Amino acid sequence: MKYLLSVYCIGVFSFLSYMQQEKPLKQSILDGEEIYQDFCLQCHLDNGKGVENAFPPLAKSDYLQNNIEASIRGVKYGLRGEITVNGKTYNGVMVNQGLDEEEIADVMNYILNSWGNKTEGQITVAQVLEVQKQ
Repeated sequence: MKYLLSVYCIGVFSFLSYMQQEKPLKQSILDGEEIYQDFCLQCHLDNGKGVENAFPPLAKSDYLQNNIEASIRGVKYGLRGEITVNGKTYNGVMVNQGLDEEEIADVMNYILNSWGNKTEGQITVAQVLEVQKQ
């Protein structure tokens, strides 16, 4: 009986450890590109430049680079009100797309590593889970 309990505990621990592992950045970016194509492309366009006076650019975006947590929160919960991107003020609405935490991490990794954006590190599911609606 002790043997079975030990095997069970080891199995559960191994499974939980496996589930907490983050996927490699390269795979996250590839997955994020697919999510971007499905949920973000309509407003922010395939080149990430957005639509002038309507939808802010994601390409070379100072807002994204300087406001990672707020950007994650915007994808997770939606965004309403003024933001300033590359010196230009946008006042609109971005609705919550219903993405789960892994999808949010993936799409953020894609955006933060595309169109001239470059970030150190990787957005993780744990980071997304830490972001709370304010």
